[in-house]
Amino acid sequence: MSRDAQPSAIMETSLSLMSAPATPLHRRNHLVSSRMQYRSRPVSVAVDPVSLVISECIAITSAIQKHARSPNSSVSAILGGSPSLIQLVPPSPGLRRGRDTSAAAAPAVDGSSDLAANRWGLRGKKGKSMQDNPLISGFGRLRHELTGVKDIHKFDSLVLLHPFLLIIQAKGTAAPITILALRAIQKFLAYGFISPTSPRFALAMQSLSAAITHCQFDISDSAQEEVVLLMILHLMEDMLSGPGGDILSDESVCDMMGRGLTICSRSRFSEVLRRTAEASMVRMCQIIFEDLKHLEVEAGEESEALDKKTSRHMDNVKMDPVANGTDVPVTTDATKEPGLLEAQIGQSPAEPRPSSSSEKPRSSSDGSGSGDDGRSSTSSATESTESVDLRPYSLPSVRELFRVLVSFLDPHDRKHPDQMRVMALRIIHVALEVAGPSIARHPALATIAEDQLCCHLFQLVRSDNMAVLQEALIVASTLLSTCRGVLKLQQELYLSYLVACLHPAVEIPREPGIDPSLYSGIPQAPKLVKAPPSQASSGRSTPVPIKDRQKLGMEGGARKPDARQAMVENIGVLVRMPSYMVELFVNYDCDENRTDLCEDMIGLLSRNALPDSATWSTTSVPPLCLDALLRFIQFIAERLDDPPKTEGYPDPAVLREKRRRKRLIVKGTNKFNENPKGGLAYLQEKGILENASDPVCLANFFTGTSRVNKKALGEFLSKKGNEAVLDAFLKKFDFSGKRVDQALRLFLEAFRLPGESALIERIVSSFSDIYCANSTPKGVENKDAVFVLTYAIIMLNTDQHNPNMKGQKRMEFSAFAHNLRGVNDGKDFAPEYLQEIYDAIKSDEIILPDEHDNKHAFDYAWKELLSKTESAGPLIICDTNIYDADMFATAWNPIVSCLFFVFMSATDETVYARVIAGFDECARIATKYGNSEALDEIIYRLSYISTLAGETLSNTSLNTEVQVGDTSVMVSELAVKFGRDVRPQFATLVLFRVVAGSEHVIQKSWKYIIRIWLNLFVNSLIPPFFSTEADRLPLPPIPVQNPSQVIDRAAKQNETGFFSSLFSSISSYAADEPPEPSDEELESTLCTVDWINHCQMGDVFANISSLPSHSLEALVDSLLDEIPEDSGSTAVITVKRENPPTSPANGQKQRQSGVVYEPAIVYLLEFCTALALRDQDTVELLGKRVVDAIQSILRDVPRHHPILVERATFYLFSLLQASYDYDYVRVPVLLHTVSSFSEDILLKTSGLVLKGLKLCIEQPSPLRSEIMTSPDFWAILRTLATNPDSAPVVFEILESAASGSPSAIMADNYVAAIELLNEFASMASVGAAAEQKNDRRQGRKSRPPKQEKPSSENAVVARGIKAINLISHMTSRIPHLMKQSHLETSKAWSAYWLPIFQALTTQCTNPCREVRHLAFASLQRSLLSPELTSSDHEEWTAIFSEVLFPLILRLLKPEVFSTDRDGMSETRVQAASLLSKVFLQYLVMLSTWDGMLDLWLKIIEIMDRLMNSGQGDSLEEAVPENLKNVLLIMSSNGYLVPPVQDPTREELWNETWKRIDRFLPDLKADLALEPPTPEPKESELPAGTEAPVENEKESSENKAEPHTPGEMV
Repeated sequence: MSRDAQPSAIMETSLSLMSAPATPLHRRNHLVSSRMQYRSRPVSVAVDPVSLVISECIAITSAIQKHARSPNSSVSAILGGSPSLIQLVPPSPGLRRGRDTSAAAAPAVDGSSDLAANRWGLRGKKGKSMQDNPLISGFGRLRHELTGVKDIHKFDSLVLLHPFLLIIQAKGTAAPITILALRAIQKFLAYGFISPTSPRFALAMQSLSAAITHCQFDISDSAQEEVVLLMILHLMEDMLSGPGGDILSDESVCDMMGRGLTICSRSRFSEVLRRTAEASMVRMCQIIFEDLKHLEVEAGEESEALDKKTSRHMDNVKMDPVANGTDVPVTTDATKEPGLLEAQIGQSPAEPRPSSSSEKPRSSSDGSGSGDDGRSSTSSATESTESVDLRPYSLPSVRELFRVLVSFLDPHDRKHPDQMRVMALRIIHVALEVAGPSIARHPALATIAEDQLCCHLFQLVRSDNMAVLQEALIVASTLLSTCRGVLKLQQELYLSYLVACLHPAVEIPREPGIDPSLYSGIPQAPKLVKAPPSQASSGRSTPVPIKDRQKLGMEGGARKPDARQAMVENIGVLVRMPSYMVELFVNYDCDENRTDLCEDMIGLLSRNALPDSATWSTTSVPPLCLDALLRFIQFIAERLDDPPKTEGYPDPAVLREKRRRKRLIVKGTNKFNENPKGGLAYLQEKGILENASDPVCLANFFTGTSRVNKKALGEFLSKKGNEAVLDAFLKKFDFSGKRVDQALRLFLEAFRLPGESALIERIVSSFSDIYCANSTPKGVENKDAVFVLTYAIIMLNTDQHNPNMKGQKRMEFSAFAHNLRGVNDGKDFAPEYLQEIYDAIKSDEIILPDEHDNKHAFDYAWKELLSKTESAGPLIICDTNIYDADMFATAWNPIVSCLFFVFMSATDETVYARVIAGFDECARIATKYGNSEALDEIIYRLSYISTLAGETLSNTSLNTEVQVGDTSVMVSELAVKFGRDVRPQFATLVLFRVVAGSEHVIQKSWKYIIRIWLNLFVNSLIPPFFSTEADRLPLPPIPVQNPSQVIDRAAKQNETGFFSSLFSSISSYAADEPPEPSDEELESTLCTVDWINHCQMGDVFANISSLPSHSLEALVDSLLDEIPEDSGSTAVITVKRENPPTSPANGQKQRQSGVVYEPAIVYLLEFCTALALRDQDTVELLGKRVVDAIQSILRDVPRHHPILVERATFYLFSLLQASYDYDYVRVPVLLHTVSSFSEDILLKTSGLVLKGLKLCIEQPSPLRSEIMTSPDFWAILRTLATNPDSAPVVFEILESAASGSPSAIMADNYVAAIELLNEFASMASVGAAAEQKNDRRQGRKSRPPKQEKPSSENAVVARGIKAINLISHMTSRIPHLMKQSHLETSKAWSAYWLPIFQALTTQCTNPCREVRHLAFASLQRSLLSPELTSSDHEEWTAIFSEVLFPLILRLLKPEVFSTDRDGMSETRVQAASLLSKVFLQYLVMLSTWDGMLDLWLKIIEIMDRLMNSGQGDSLEEAVPENLKNVLLIMSSNGYLVPPVQDPTREELWNETWKRIDRFLPDLKADLALEPPTPEPKESELPAGTEAPVENEKESSENKAEPHTPGEMV
């Protein structure tokens, strides 16, 4: 398919538009109203009407003379004679029978027994003159009467017609003369000479009807004969359709229809005449049955008003053949008197032809003798004129016509050939088309339709004659279409037969590439039909009882293909009625005692819509059945938006319960038929039987259901121990007033009598008891007599009707009576009583169920059907949609399976479009009524057809990206294959049209939709998501596989030569790359892109985003189910990276790290995470299951690719942040899992891991507190802080935690935060290189800090500076933290102050000057802060031992000094100054401390080391100055005074100067802190003069080996 062909255009069905009329509508209406007015009135004539009539008279007279033997004519015939009226209307049968003497029975005036026409004939006789011919003289009298007439319309119509009617009715009249008379009458009627305004118009029409129906002309010329008959037919049609048609009497209508039927049925007539007669009959029937509807209106609004009005006249139209004027002999039947029309055309072809002058003389029963008709004189005619019945025809004639037409259909009446049946069927079809509902409304007609018509029709549909079969099927469908309201059981029988005939017992053939489970919903056989017993007959005989579906129509396999097609067409007519299938469902499927006709019809159509059904029918059958199915679905779809109509209809819930009970009853009765005990137990368990051991309960069930097998029931009732059940069952029958044989017949129809004599005896015994329970019936003395008589009746019935006794003599009455002598309580039965029983059994067999399969069985079944018609109730006509949901739930499976099979096996795009439309309508119905099961199956089948929903993803190793300008397309194996096949294109398009709007109904089929999305996604045919769902997760798009190669078509446009193409192919082969896509493959890919775009998947995602939370549950479950349990162990596609490597020789992608990247899993996890995070309801409902799925991925991190790991981790953090209140994710477990990642994995996943952490702690909450107090959290940050890519985010997290309000730094994470800040500050050492380089560039060793170019332009240095500031800022929170800690003062001080001092001390040696200076400033500010002051010496003395002393000692280390030789010297000076300041600040408190001397001596020692560090002038100047200031202050405050002044300070004085004199021997003199004293003699020196030497040695040792802070303390 080319890309230019739009998919939407393919889907649209072309509609033929009617062209607009050339003339405007209002103009056309005006023209019609003006031009068509003449049709409502007679035709006007341009000549004088009287002259025209006279001309016709002369023409006929001339014709008579022409055909006479003598050419002489009388003057009176030409000039006209005296008028004389002749009565032409035959007296009614009632009047004829009521008169003893009349003009008809008396001898003629002239002594002749013939009419004038018979006396004279049309030819002159010897010795007679034409002037005496009454036929000619009649025209003369008419001309005489017309003398002086000015207005023909006021002339007596009967007088006007009289001579013409004589011509028509006279025997032996030549055909040309009859033609002239008929033609003249047609003119008179057409021109309005005879009209309703004419005098005696009604009598004239009756006379005309009698004349044409008794026309007896010469038929020696067959051609002329047919012309006459044609004219008679046309005249009858004109009479009925003209203005006088509504005043014809019942007798006239029957005569006319009888004449028409006679012509139709005569085989000697030509086909043209018979077909013309049939057409006339059809037209007249249309008029008559159309009048029936108007008669109803005239009768009144009451439904049976017309029946009541005509009830007393109903039998008057059953006239004798003599009264009808036909030549059909009267036939007498002992049981039935033939009706008017039946006798008229019921004769065999061997009977004499009517109205022929050349025929042999008739008997007195012939219909035209003068003595019978009584037309010998005007006086007699005048006397009988007033006695003619002029009532317009009504229901009696309609009923008689309908009855006679139906009687022709009797298949067992051999005198009616099939040709007549076909004719009758066609006429009946017209009657039903015109007035079918009216027929059903009138009992007089409905009774015929319910009984004889249905009975004959349902037997004719078994005919092998295709003409009969087709017409019978047509009539049956029309009958059910119009009268089905009163044909409930008849319709069940008919449809059951068709279903059984048409449903093939053939397994659906396997089609390659089609999974049989996808069409398993198509039933292999009707639901309740089982295989029939083998029979030797052809199966054409009507099956046994109506309710026993097991034998209905099982002969269907023998029907010819044409017959099958005709039956399918018939079913199609019914199904195409919008409410028909609904009515089947409500009236049958929801009735416990009826069959599931709706289900069986759907199954039949579904099975025959498959292509293989054409092998046993015709090629037209599958499309016919498919069309019927699609129509059925279309009707339901059209009713979807209709408002529900509930008034007058059963409650759907009640019908639903009935269906439930029906299923249980069917299953229970099936069990009963196999095992009665088990079946009853099941029925009791399911609540169908209240008590299976209660005889009355069982009897009610057996009589209330027809599903129990008659044979099984008989065996159960006759079984020993079930006598109580048998008695209760017998009591359900009313035997009152019935003879023994009648009661026995009623009883034995309910079950099949068992064959064992003991069981029969038990049943007969119980029957005798119950029969005589109330009172002893007439004719028998006691129950023993009944017992014996019952046995004898059973034996007599077998003897009289056993088919195996064909050649044997059957029992006579005498033998029957002889066997019963003396058993009536010692007496004989009355002979009359036994005779009645014998005659009843002989003439009417007691049919035992399942015993015969012949006409008797059908008669029995039909009588049973009619007897149950009243109890079955009327059929409910359902013009509503309240049952569509339940009906669709029953029918969807076979329909969807059928549509799938047809779609997969079809090759025509028209079929594709129809089936796709059917799928769409089914889906809309399922969505409307919330039928998830049906919708899931529809989606499953469509996804299967689409070829995109495979369990494994398509191969993407050869995907090639083709760029053309600014656009690009990914050519893949999937896209090329999809673009070449229109079938999956249609299926995919309709699939997503089905899904759009149905998302809330879909349940199990989400997995197929998801698989399609995955296949399209991994092949770059759709983006990850179409809606804003993914925007809820601030993530980059999910990466997919890089194409194996990228081809720029624009760059190769000029490289089109042969050698360039050859070179390209060789290069691709040498590099082991896939070949460049061909133009056809690119075109197929573009076609695929177009189809995918037309699917409008974005609408589906948009709808999903607004689904209620409970509707999302199925989708999320399906998403999670698609995640493979062993994901990560199987290669899917290679990870996407910046520079894809060339393919190795084997064509497989190289693995990057032993694991492979599976974008489909990422897609699944991200989709369900986004859905779970939509709102609080989805978090609560879906969060737990999504969390579990993600955690299963993170439990085995080494098996998964880092892209999957990092995104899964982010999903989990997102879910943690949203579901913290539900405890779906345990914070310690998650953090420990992440911290347990290998360093390599953690670094690769750092981006989204930190993003997830940041998401969880960006707002103050208990979650933030729990996360930030976890050691694993700080372990993650410490690990990622060393990574240049992740360090900024780590510091951002740390900064927000430390500087936020409220701060996230608490007692539990205080140390960890300080340590991490310290690490960031340490990382700023990289800034030293830039500083020193700048120094060298400027050519100087050092520069003042304020003049330096800041190193903070470096991001790392900037973070280090911020870290120092944050550490410094922490000091403001220390009092608060110490207060909250409830620790002892010393411990709290060490816990909160000491980490800051240690961090700042560490950074005071940072090679980066900017960081070092800031750290030193912060340290100085903190150490000199008043908040640091404490009364506990352990706190502030630790400042020296834990902070200052270690700082100075580190500064003294050469490796530290060497990091920034120019700047470290300055830092040493500042450290010395700070030491002095801090000491002086705490001097007052130190004075009271016992350890002050040691501390002071340690400070002097530090100063000594600084002085001798070899730094140069800066320290040599700074140390003495700082020391001078300290000494002066100590001296001025009385702490450092000579012993003379304060002996208590002697040790301090001596030790101080002893230490200072070692490195500053002149300082003491310079300060002059003591008065001069004489030098002591050498002998007066203390004994320990060597001590200073020892101390000096110790001091040198200390210089050589600096003490650690701990040692110093």
